[in-house]
Amino acid sequence: MSDPLNSSLIRTQSKGFVWHAFWIVPLFVILTVTVAWMARAPILRGVAHWWVVSDPLDRADAIVILGGRLDVRPFAAAALYKRGFAPHVLFSRPRPGPIDALQLLPKQTDLTRQILGKLGVPEDAMVEFGDGVSSTYEEARALVDWVRSSGATSLIIPTDIFTSRRTRWIFRGQLAPMGVHVMVQSVEPPEYKLDDWWRNEYGLIEFQNEIIKFVYYHLKY
Repeated sequence: MSDPLNSSLIRTQSKGFVWHAFWIVPLFVILTVTVAWMARAPILRGVAHWWVVSDPLDRADAIVILGGRLDVRPFAAAALYKRGFAPHVLFSRPRPGPIDALQLLPKQTDLTRQILGKLGVPEDAMVEFGDGVSSTYEEARALVDWVRSSGATSLIIPTDIFTSRRTRWIFRGQLAPMGVHVMVQSVEPPEYKLDDWWRNEYGLIEFQNEIIKFVYYHLKY
């Protein structure tokens, strides 16, 4: 027969253990969250520094401006051109959108050309490539055709910081088999810096979107 006293003692100890666990688990979670929150700055800064890539630059055959971020990419390309890194600045012809059909605003290629001109890039140094591209992958494929016709062996691609890893992966994947050396320069956008990107809404959105795109590109291409 079981001892009632021992059974009662076991039940009491079990209740005590459950009661302590009831408080210890939430306290552990709160402590972990608190520590992570207090250390968020170095953690998030470290994640960004790991994610962003930027290559040492050397003289190239051309500087390539990808579609989008007209407030970043043409400015970086013009600065590199004026420093003598390449004799040509390339920019893609994107697929026309519904706004282009209304002719309310200049086309992206026209805006890029105007920006480069204002920044001191001569007209004869500007080269358009592609025809109706709508993604980074299509720009890479269009650049393959330009390389074949031009004989270029090295390119510099300035791009905003969080797109740098995907940009280098996709362009090297397409152009390295042709013997083309691709150098990617990461450029901080005006809204945020690499060391404080999480404090800005644009930084949070762009980093999040770029991670999704990076995974998507690896699965698709």
